[in-house]
This record gives sequence, C-alpha cells and structure tokens, in this order.
Amino acid sequence: MNTRTSIIIIVILILIGVIAGALLYNRLPDPVASHWNERGVVDGYMARFWGVWMMPLVATGMFLLFLLIPLIDPLKANIAAFREYFNTFIVLFVVFLLYIHGLTLAWNLGYRFDMGGAMLPALGLFFIYAGVLIGKAKRNWFIGIRTPWTLSSNTVWAETHRIGAKLFMASGILALIGAFFGPYAVWFIMVPLIGSSLFLLVYSYVLYQRENKNT
Repeated sequence: MNTRTSIIIIVILILIGVIAGALLYNRLPDPVASHWNERGVVDGYMARFWGVWMMPLVATGMFLLFLLIPLIDPLKANIAAFREYFNTFIVLFVVFLLYIHGLTLAWNLGYRFDMGGAMLPALGLFFIYAGVLIGKAKRNWFIGIRTPWTLSSNTVWAETHRIGAKLFMASGILALIGAFFGPYAVWFIMVPLIGSSLFLLVYSYVLYQRENKNT
C-alpha cells in the first residue's frame, strides 16, 4: 500500500472513531468500563471523557509517530525498501485500535459478549501480518527485532528476522485458536509472544557471536 493511500484510509478511520464517540457520548455511562480480566469480567473503569476519546487520540498519536519514523531513521533508505508493507501495518494497527474502541463502546451501551473472544481473532490477524512485515524488514533503528546484535550485523538481522517472521505468524495463529478456549485464551497469545521474544533475543546473540568467531 502506498503512503498516500494509507494516510487517506487512516484519516477516514480516525474520523469514523471520533464521529461514533461524539454521537454516542451522551448514551454512555460515567465512568465507562475500560478493562476486562481473563474471565471477561470488568475490573477497571475510567471517566467517560477518556473512555470515548482516548483511543482515537492514541491512534492519531501512533499514526503521526509512524509517519515520522521513516523520516528520521539514519537507515531510512532501508525502510524505503519495505515501506509499502510498513504502510499496511500502520493501517492495520489503527484498525485494531479502533476495533477495540468499538467493542468498548458497544459494551458500555449494554451489549454483552465475550470481550476476550472478540479481541483475540483481531489480535491474531494483527500478529500474523506483523510476521509478514518482520520477514520483509531491512535493518533499521525502529521497525523489527531490534537487539544490539541484529542492529550490528546485516547477516544477523536477516537470519533473526527470517525465524522471527515464522514465530510471530505462529503466535498469531495460536491466538486465533485461543479464541475458542474461553478464560484460557490469554495464554495462547502471552506464552507464544513472550517465548518467541526471549528466543529471538538469545538467538540473535548466538548468531552474532558465531559470526564474529568466524571472522
């Protein structure tokens, strides 16, 4: 997806979130439910103002940050090589945030459903695409699996991201499966992600040490 198209889509999505919040504002309780535990029970609240406007504000802030990153990265030429994949990632990230926003508004309007079950499929699809992006990412300072060792070697970066892409996509698939396991669903995303992150940290170190040993 080119940058211009992604910007247009994201601006439209954020405007939809803002308009929905404005139209529903007076129908929502104060405070609004804002957090659910692993059993789907509400265990956190916030003021209605922040419940309505926080997610569109966060989406806007992240969107602007993601636009800035390719301009300030010292390795911006590398980002340009996979910019279309990064643009699609930004769009999907904003879609995910506003999807959560929509679920939160619906719950506070009185609709009842399994919040975790509704969130996990979206989270799973998001991580599957994150795996695609990781597989395409070239060495840079902001996007991808950034350890001291991947940032120090193109070879270590490429191999770590090759494995990381598969692990993130597998984590996304497990999250989709976890949606069918009720209160245990959270473990289907937390365990694979934490495990994958720790493995990739160690793996990049081992690759770097091996590369330097052979030089």
